[in-house]
Amino acid sequence: MEESRKLRVSPFPQQQEKPFALITYLYIGHFLARWGARMWEFSVGLYMINIWPDSLLYAAIYGAVESASIAVFGPIIGRLVDKLSCVKVLQLWLVTQNLSFVIAGATVVALLTFSSLKFTNFSAFILLVLIINICGGIGVLSTLAGTILIEREWLLVISEGQPPEMLTKMNSVTRRIDLTCKLLAPVITGFIISFVSLRVSAIALALWNTLSVWVEYLLFTAVYNGIPALGQSSQRRMERLLILNDQESNESTLEEDSLLSVTDDNLELANRKCSKKISEKISEIPYVAAWRGYLEQEVALPGLALALLFFTVLSFGTLMTATLEWEGIPAYVIGIARGISAVIGIAATVIYPILQSHISSVRTGLWSIWSQWTCLLPCIAAIWIQNSFLSSYILMGGVAISRLGLWMFDLSVLQQMQDLVSESDRLIVGGVQSSLQSSMDLLAYVMGIIISDPRDFWKLTLLSFLVVTLAAFLYCMHVYRVRKHIFHFHYLFCGKCFVRTS
Repeated sequence: MEESRKLRVSPFPQQQEKPFALITYLYIGHFLARWGARMWEFSVGLYMINIWPDSLLYAAIYGAVESASIAVFGPIIGRLVDKLSCVKVLQLWLVTQNLSFVIAGATVVALLTFSSLKFTNFSAFILLVLIINICGGIGVLSTLAGTILIEREWLLVISEGQPPEMLTKMNSVTRRIDLTCKLLAPVITGFIISFVSLRVSAIALALWNTLSVWVEYLLFTAVYNGIPALGQSSQRRMERLLILNDQESNESTLEEDSLLSVTDDNLELANRKCSKKISEKISEIPYVAAWRGYLEQEVALPGLALALLFFTVLSFGTLMTATLEWEGIPAYVIGIARGISAVIGIAATVIYPILQSHISSVRTGLWSIWSQWTCLLPCIAAIWIQNSFLSSYILMGGVAISRLGLWMFDLSVLQQMQDLVSESDRLIVGGVQSSLQSSMDLLAYVMGIIISDPRDFWKLTLLSFLVVTLAAFLYCMHVYRVRKHIFHFHYLFCGKCFVRTS
């Protein structure tokens, strides 16, 4: 009865036109924030391979630093977002993200302008490279805070009281916006790099982030102020934290009183209590508590499967981009290929709601991850092709097509987490999930540091494919645990494989 009342309560007490406009503001703000991040994500690999040619070392080190930042601090960021009000999170996210990319872009301009610095003043060269790495790490952490806030809280709060399809649609639209930025930003940046210069692209990046931060803040604050449910959700979090702090304070006082009344007869009991208290204190450390809460979730296994997909070089990330550049593939061609992969990813956001409405999120994830695995098979075949240009184009094609399965699987796991994780845990779980994904991303970059010769990129390709295979089997285990079977084989032969079942 209480659930039915909750479903009838809408976060939009006003007329429906206003929420539609506010949701549009949310999408525009998300687009502006993601555009700057995607510009930097594409460009940084090209900057690093030009700063130190014939080696993936600096590109791999940057990727490792970026991934390690989220791997180490991701759970803490999740808890920080949970403890701060929405307004403070917005301010920290937008200011630190845009300022970091501005400083990083200016530093790249300095390195490209004084290209002989690594020979004339190596200490200054290393200092500038260090600044780029630090700014990149801070930038991705602030981006993570914004992603957790929008995807793990705002979308759920806005969709409360609405038909279930609304959350699926909003998830798809936000992912489509991200992939559109992934499509257009590299293409435009690639043309600037190829037909103007790397230096101009870095200046354009810095200018974009300088100007867009103000618009983003106005749009997001308009959404927050215009939808009362967002403020109420933030207030509930603050009240919950106050209650928890009061409870912890009272428990601590009681324990101290009991220890003061210790006698020789109950000394052993007091020692046991003290040992228990120490173990509880360790479990209450923010980092440990966040991971413990994550592992207790029903969606931990699909979350691990999704994270494993980040242990790969089979994406248009820093290492693959730098390798293609080394192979002689023009920057604009890489940008176009990355754009095509993003178009396929956008198609995934259109197909996912249709597929999910027929076969559920769990089964959509199963079909998605195995379709990704199948589409990566040409990348393995390309290892044995002697023509480097042909091999590179097959590699780009296989990776691009596989994005259809990847992004549908991503949406499937995201929606399972939104549906199954409680309100009190969802921000922290989101932080741990991002940390886990970045840990896998970090391992990929560590492998890139170990195998830094572009001629050995085939080894990284093969390893990445094996990890995708492991992720697919792990998700099969989750499906079997939830549904007690994986496929309806008798439906496959009867042409009824797309009938929704339990």
